[in-house]
Amino acid sequence: MASASKKVIISCAVTGSIHTPTMSPHLPITPDEIAADAIAAAEAGASILHLHARNPEDGSPTPDPDMFMKFLPRIKQSCDAVVNITTGGGHGMSLEERLAAAFRASPEMTSLNMGSMNFGLFPILDKMKDFQHPWEPQFLENSRDFIFRNTFKDIEYILKELGDGHGVRFEFECYDVGHLYTLAHFADRGLVKPPFFVQTIFGILGGIGADEENLMHMRRIANKLFGDDYEWSVLAAGRHQMNFCTMAAMLGGNVRVGLEDSLFISKGKLAESNADQVAKIRRIVEDLSLEVATPAEAREMLALKGGDMVKF
Repeated sequence: MASASKKVIISCAVTGSIHTPTMSPHLPITPDEIAADAIAAAEAGASILHLHARNPEDGSPTPDPDMFMKFLPRIKQSCDAVVNITTGGGHGMSLEERLAAAFRASPEMTSLNMGSMNFGLFPILDKMKDFQHPWEPQFLENSRDFIFRNTFKDIEYILKELGDGHGVRFEFECYDVGHLYTLAHFADRGLVKPPFFVQTIFGILGGIGADEENLMHMRRIANKLFGDDYEWSVLAAGRHQMNFCTMAAMLGGNVRVGLEDSLFISKGKLAESNADQVAKIRRIVEDLSLEVATPAEAREMLALKGGDMVKF
């Protein structure tokens, strides 16, 4: 069990690139919606905001830095949360496209996926037949024959260009056990330095399954590889979101919620905002007699450069 003094970092992934507009009317699409939802999530208790951008006309994922810059300054001006920009982007984006916004904004944090993998969204097609926009079903179908590329060369490039070049630190996204060993490889080479923010991810088709034994196994291996040099966080897709985050908090970890990871607040009920999910997990964390980390505490825990060092 976590000690009573352990502060729990709540991350919120505001919109992502997985869900499509037809799946929920509450998914933030426009820059105004993304900014408002992110700020509300911070006010509800999220100390880190993980951000993607979308085309306001049809909700499709976009890597366009100009679109990011329509909401990043507003978020920074309205709250003190850490801004964490995606480098995963969305299906079909090149590495150059995926990194463009991070290079422009030079944030405190970005995500960094720790391995190439299958990333299957196509089973959603069995549950939905009618879509608002023509791109949606094709986007889901394309994931049947898609490899989410994150080679050793790609990772090394990001570590050097964003990490060394911009002082960015990373949310190391680990979708399977091998990804933990990949992170350990880069740590052994001195290309990343602690404290590591290790985000273990469960329930994506192509990654490790949302099974409680897998959660415990990922925790054991991370402890073995990184000892006291890391902060552990957990996210789980869909219906597993709150259960896995609760387990993580009980085990001394941090948590990630948000509409990127799940559209629901409870069984069969859509979340009306990201703040709904943040408020729920905050309530759970505090009911466990744990404290939620403030943005300032999260910055200290993760050795971030500070909000005054970004370019937005």
